[in-house]
Amino acid sequence: MKNREKVVTRIAPSPTGTLHVGTARSALFNYLFAKGHDGTFIVRIEDTDKERSKKEFETNILEGLKSLGLSEDALYRQGERKEIYSTHITTLIESGAAYVSKEESKAKPGEFVEVVRLKNKGKDITFTDQIRGEITFNTKELGDFVIARTIKEPLYHLAVVIDDNDMGITHIIRGEDHISNTPRQILIQEAFGFGRPIYAHMPLILGADRSKLSKRHGAVSISKYLENYTAEALINYLALLGWNPGTEQEFFTLDDLVKQFDISKIQKSGAMFSTEKLDSINHHYLKEMPEDKYRAIVTKMLPKSILKGKLYTNETPSILSGVLQERAKNYFEMREILESGELDFYTSAVKLEMSKISWKDTTTSLTKEYLSSVHSVFELIDSTLFTAEATKDAIWEYATEKGRGAVLWPLRYALSGKEKSPDPFSIASAIGKEEALNRIQKAIDALK
Repeated sequence: MKNREKVVTRIAPSPTGTLHVGTARSALFNYLFAKGHDGTFIVRIEDTDKERSKKEFETNILEGLKSLGLSEDALYRQGERKEIYSTHITTLIESGAAYVSKEESKAKPGEFVEVVRLKNKGKDITFTDQIRGEITFNTKELGDFVIARTIKEPLYHLAVVIDDNDMGITHIIRGEDHISNTPRQILIQEAFGFGRPIYAHMPLILGADRSKLSKRHGAVSISKYLENYTAEALINYLALLGWNPGTEQEFFTLDDLVKQFDISKIQKSGAMFSTEKLDSINHHYLKEMPEDKYRAIVTKMLPKSILKGKLYTNETPSILSGVLQERAKNYFEMREILESGELDFYTSAVKLEMSKISWKDTTTSLTKEYLSSVHSVFELIDSTLFTAEATKDAIWEYATEKGRGAVLWPLRYALSGKEKSPDPFSIASAIGKEEALNRIQKAIDALK
């Protein structure tokens, strides 16, 4: 094994599909381990399956890793290494460790093809897994397994072993579904006389039904998740899928993870994927997001119903950001709230239903009296000082005396036309004194 003194890890995605959660988590753990040891993180595109491999998938994978902040130190493509594989296959055959076998084609019965098989002595293979301890396989049942379709076409196991050796991979950190691949790869390593890398097989990511996470559980593509979640939240959450820092800390930057990641703290049991937990972590990052960045995201999402409202101003995105930053846990919820018309009252006139203005059993005459009193008090506040704090201070004692629900419910409904909305003081401040008074008067008139 080359460069044994320096840690070198790799992620080897196949461009036959988009970057999914499992591959991204594997990439993250390999990245963290390498960077935590001042090592090298390699991305190797396994594109030998020409029929299924597509350039757009490779682009999706590389852009996804970049979006997550997992920049590679070196990039390789198996498709560019054909001659290297061919040379190694020839070496194996000439050494007697492998042989060409003429066999009937499984795809086309009656036709014969020449494949390359590894001579297998059927011995026990034992390796130490950094997560699972010592693992032993008896390789007798594998027989002389096929390692190449032709002299120029290596199969997965052979290409992986050659690549890992040539690239000096010291640690192979991958999903536990690859454990069964390990004995074949060790036999190939030994046939070449290669050194053995250190293995660590991570727990699988599971869906709610405790089966391996797949498309039937919902979105698994990182590009889809990035449409609704911040990259910081995704990285933070992926790190906690199968790894526990051993502390109460919940939120980690990528730099934090590099410093704290310890391969010995990866658990053996499957890691349950929870959208609720991801939402919770993402909400934290949204609330911590700089105001200008959050406002820019909200501005791009604004629907025509808000943009064309008569009260729309340059301050509207900031006002809506304040509301959304507290409520929306992801970008999907932000879009949903905006497009539902739930916040249209900030820029457009409201429609009132008589039956909804009064609080519970409060009479119409009392509701009218309370709103008239609030209207009178608000009229006395200077327009330039018409803030949420000022409006609240002005009527809070009165609302407490008469009953907060009886006073504040009709006020909030009058200002928003909604049964559910932010508090009336922030709404009044957002729409301004003149519009607030107009809406309160409209509700008073409706009560007549």
